[in-house]
Amino acid sequence: MKLTVLGCWAPYPRVSGACSGYLLQDKGKNLLIEAGNGVLSRLIQHIDLQELDAVIISHLHPDHIMDIYCLRHAVESANREGRMNKLLPLYLPSGPAEDFNRITSFTKAFKINIIDHLLEPREETIAGLKVSFMPALHNLPCYSMKIEGSKRFVFSGDTAYNPNLVKFTAGAEVFLCEASGLDKDAEYLKENHLTARQAGELAREAGVKELMITHFYPEYILSELQNQAEQGFGQKVLLAREGANLEF
Repeated sequence: MKLTVLGCWAPYPRVSGACSGYLLQDKGKNLLIEAGNGVLSRLIQHIDLQELDAVIISHLHPDHIMDIYCLRHAVESANREGRMNKLLPLYLPSGPAEDFNRITSFTKAFKINIIDHLLEPREETIAGLKVSFMPALHNLPCYSMKIEGSKRFVFSGDTAYNPNLVKFTAGAEVFLCEASGLDKDAEYLKENHLTARQAGELAREAGVKELMITHFYPEYILSELQNQAEQGFGQKVLLAREGANLEF
C-alpha cells in the first residue's frame, strides 16, 4: 500500500495548503479519501483523473467536501470529451440534507453510494479493497474507515475519543488519525475531535505499527502536536504534510 497526503489542514488551510485529502493506492487501484479545499489539484499531480477508481467522504463538513464540486466538473468534462467512460463511485453519508442533496444531484459524474445508518461496522468492497465503516463521534454523521488489501490501513475521520475505535483499529499497519488540538484544547474538543495526545493513546491501545496525525489547526506549531502525540503513543509519530507519502 502507498498513502499520499494531498491535504492536512482544518478547518481552513495554511497559505498554499489544502484541507483533508489522501490518496491510497494498492494492487493497481487508486482511492481518494476526502476531498477538501485544494485537494483535486494535488491529486492530479500523482495520477491521471481517469485512473481514479473511487472516492470516500467520511462526512460532509466543508473542509472535507469542497473539492467534490471541482471533481464533479472534471469528471463530467472528461466523460463528455471521451477521456473517461465511467461514473466515479462516490461513498458518503446522507446528511446534512442540503449538502447531500446537492452532491447527489451530480449524476453525470458520480455513482452514489450511501454509508449511513450504521449501528455496527459494515464491510463494502470498493475498488477491489475491503472497506469497513464504523460510526465516529462527531456533530454530524461521520465514519471511521478500515481499508484492507495487501496491508491494513485505518483512518479515524473526525471523531471525539471513541473506545470502539481501539478494537476497530487493532493491528493496523498505518493509522491516520485526526489530531485537532493540544492538551489545552481538550475541553473545547471533547464532543467532536481528538487532541494529539488522545490520538497517540488510541494508537498505543490499538497496537498499530505506525501513527500519522493529521487535521491540523493551521495556527499551531506542528512540532508541539507531534510531541504530545508521541507522549501518548510512546514512540515516533509522523506528521501528515502535503506531498508526504508512506509505503507500507
